[in-house]
Amino acid sequence: MDHGTTKRGNYESGSDYVLEYGELRFTFNERDFTERVEQAAMKLGFVAGPLDDDEREDIVNLTVNGEVPEPSSRLGEHINACWRELSGPSERSLVHWLRRLVFRGAWLDQRVKEGELEIVFDDQTHAFGYAQPDRDWELVELSPEPSWAAVAYQR
Repeated sequence: MDHGTTKRGNYESGSDYVLEYGELRFTFNERDFTERVEQAAMKLGFVAGPLDDDEREDIVNLTVNGEVPEPSSRLGEHINACWRELSGPSERSLVHWLRRLVFRGAWLDQRVKEGELEIVFDDQTHAFGYAQPDRDWELVELSPEPSWAAVAYQR
């Protein structure tokens, strides 16, 4: 089938969490979603490294509900104390960027699964990226994400 007419599949690892964008519906099991949220928080510079269970619960709660009404950890308390800096216009909020990175990662994984993208290693930058085999291995350029280091959670 021609890639131009192929309907893209939806990412699915379970049914605990759902993210939708347009016609795409991505469903996640709890572990997959939690790991993706934690990785997104680290990529954004909001947390420095792996979180403990209570901290993960709070960052997932923030990503799913857009707030942490009853914090389970110091991270949740930090989120609430810094809320003014973390919220704002939807496209500039931490919640938006956590959701966006979770969705983007699943979208890329699904494209790899369907053969539209290949994971490649760049010897010069020592980083992994995504290449498009049907476009002469052109690399996918991902939009840069903002840094939340100025209000990062410190243990």
